[in-house]
Amino acid sequence: MVTRADRGLFAEWWWTVDRYLLLAVLVLMAGGIVLSFAASPPVAERLNIDSYHFVQRQAFFAVPAVLVLLGISLLSPAQVRLTAVGVFLFAFLLTVATLFFGAEVKGSTRWISFLGMSLQPSEFLKPAFVILVAALFAEGAKRPEVPGKPLAALLLAMVLAPLVAQPDFGQAMLVAIVWGALFFLAGLSWFLTVFLAGLGAAGLIGAYFLLPHVAGRINRFLNPDAHDNFQVETAIESFVSGGWLGRGPGEGTVKLILPDSHTDFVFAVTAEEFGIFACGLIVLAFAFVVLRGLRHAEREHDMFVRLATSGLLVLFGVQACINMAVNLHLMPAKGMTLPFISYGGSSLIAVALGMGFVLALTRRRPRIDAVLPKRTVVMRERAA
Repeated sequence: MVTRADRGLFAEWWWTVDRYLLLAVLVLMAGGIVLSFAASPPVAERLNIDSYHFVQRQAFFAVPAVLVLLGISLLSPAQVRLTAVGVFLFAFLLTVATLFFGAEVKGSTRWISFLGMSLQPSEFLKPAFVILVAALFAEGAKRPEVPGKPLAALLLAMVLAPLVAQPDFGQAMLVAIVWGALFFLAGLSWFLTVFLAGLGAAGLIGAYFLLPHVAGRINRFLNPDAHDNFQVETAIESFVSGGWLGRGPGEGTVKLILPDSHTDFVFAVTAEEFGIFACGLIVLAFAFVVLRGLRHAEREHDMFVRLATSGLLVLFGVQACINMAVNLHLMPAKGMTLPFISYGGSSLIAVALGMGFVLALTRRRPRIDAVLPKRTVVMRERAA
């Protein structure tokens, strides 16, 4: 039994971490394993491998994911920043390496073999990128001599270049959205707001005319009757077929014909077998994580912690919204996984890394102005 009188590392962590937020994350992770039982066996059988191959791998990757989640949550904000630097350098180099040594899958080179396993380094690049951008914005606001915003813009260009080259336009768009959200939270002027919005629109238009696969996805979304929309149309039918309570575990048919039923369209499989009610519970779980985390960020006085927490939660929430919107045919297909739910070792561990950062940053810490005399606080602020 851990008491408040204990002074060990675990006791300190236990009484300062947001246990409700931690529980919600673990529930989502467990939900991903349960739903892989429903969605992945037909895919494995079509590939002539063991029926529970993907289930076993999802459970296998859940172990290091939990360890990463808990281990990262022990860090202080300074250690979070230092860890993010190391992760960013490692993931960025591997992301660039995919352009030269990566295996091509469906026309993109997003994966690289590492220690006998396939790794998608861009998944790990995203949470580290958010931390570094938040640190640059915070340092620029605290010290005028630090060009925080120009450096953050340079960092964005560095990350977008290999993502677009792979090409992985969905991840590039997600990174740009999160960067824009951080820029806005850091005090973006209305002029720059309009300018960046126009720049983003120009980027989308340019991608439509310069990247054939982007144009194809947008055309299929805008004019579905004139193009092949098999996966999306089948996903929509699963929501109609499942109704409110679903057809029952194992009774779904969409997973028998959808090639990506265990990854991009696991939400549709959930709707058919467990019903719209179960999908609503998943949405509520994501909403709880995002809103509770943002509540912590709102109360935070440290600008870096506030921006980093908000950015990581925007990354988590927007990725989930994109996946669910694609399943409901509310936006063009993006090939985006549903965090913690979709199959994928890289995605599972990388999302756990991001949420570990959130748990570390939202731990209760004494405010400096609450434990030191006011004069000491002022002197420290002037020295900084």
